[in-house]
Amino acid sequence: MLKGIHISLFIGPVVPVPVPQAVIDALASVKVTTTSGKASGFELKFNLSKKSPLHTLFLVSGAVTPPFIRVLIVLTINGTPEVLMDGVVTKVQIGDEQNGMSVLTVIGEDLSKVMDFIAFTGLIPYPAMPAEARVALIVAKYAVFGLVPLVIPSPLVDIPLPTQQIPYHQGTDLQYVKKLASRVGYVFYVEPGPLPGMSFAYWGPMIKVGPAQPALNYDMDAETNVETVSCSFDSHMQEMPVVMIQIPFTKTALPVPIPAVNPLRPPLGLVPPIPKKFPILADTAKHNFARALMIGLAKSAKTADAATVTGTLDVLRYGRTLKARQLVGLRGVGPAFEGLYYVNSVTHTMQRGEYKQNFSLSRNGLVSTVREVPA
Repeated sequence: MLKGIHISLFIGPVVPVPVPQAVIDALASVKVTTTSGKASGFELKFNLSKKSPLHTLFLVSGAVTPPFIRVLIVLTINGTPEVLMDGVVTKVQIGDEQNGMSVLTVIGEDLSKVMDFIAFTGLIPYPAMPAEARVALIVAKYAVFGLVPLVIPSPLVDIPLPTQQIPYHQGTDLQYVKKLASRVGYVFYVEPGPLPGMSFAYWGPMIKVGPAQPALNYDMDAETNVETVSCSFDSHMQEMPVVMIQIPFTKTALPVPIPAVNPLRPPLGLVPPIPKKFPILADTAKHNFARALMIGLAKSAKTADAATVTGTLDVLRYGRTLKARQLVGLRGVGPAFEGLYYVNSVTHTMQRGEYKQNFSLSRNGLVSTVREVPA
């Protein structure tokens, strides 16, 4: 790897252990992708000879599940460790034989995958338990993997009376947790770290506030850290969903438009596009006003980010890794697209002598709402 950058790799069933030096020497490339609203994934490629000890890894990973084959990737930049991935192997393949050497590819997902293997439909009751309590109880089952529940209570208080209804588990743990999140406009994902072997299972609203990461600089001479960048603005993307609210006494449905206004997602652009579509969410009429409002806000947020930026970052010049699900400043691309953005996804690509990050940013409109961004 590059000077100042060191990768530590841990592999093992349930509790990963440091791999031998022969495995590190055979490591050809590392790819880790983190995306907002989706599970993170990784891909490891090894140079494989016929007598390599990696054949054992291939056999064990392909045949022994469970126990889960867990992979922990820790990146150290200038002495500061960072957990890039804590996940499990989902696929192993061998191919691309050249000069007597093959390539062993290990593919996997983050620890949310372990919650998606066994369906408990109709087997677990949740009497008098709100959604956040159910989520905390479900995540607690995976403490052996270092999963710590980070649950934000919903403003919608919905506790069914046991004499009227007892909710039961539906689908796998992951499916049920995501279903509960979608009901109140929340998201669920697993964030590795901050310590190796530890991860946070976040269930709560998508938050687009907080301190911004150091700026991405393009075409700024010595301060440049972005190699390529592409900016776009889709003026036809914006939608304003209409939720239907049922009036109890008359049983009539009242349409209520939901603008893209949310204190947890403040506007980052001064000039947003004008909504041109007004989809009607007819199924919201069966919910109370609070739940219908949360569903409408979540739907509106999905189409609010009309300005997008993609590019490639030089990690060594940046001095740290760019993190997804946080804010970052962008400079050097003109007044229309400069300013703060939300980092939708980041893909780490590492091989010997090179470390790049592909990123995808978004915000609601053009022209920055702030005069300066953190350098």
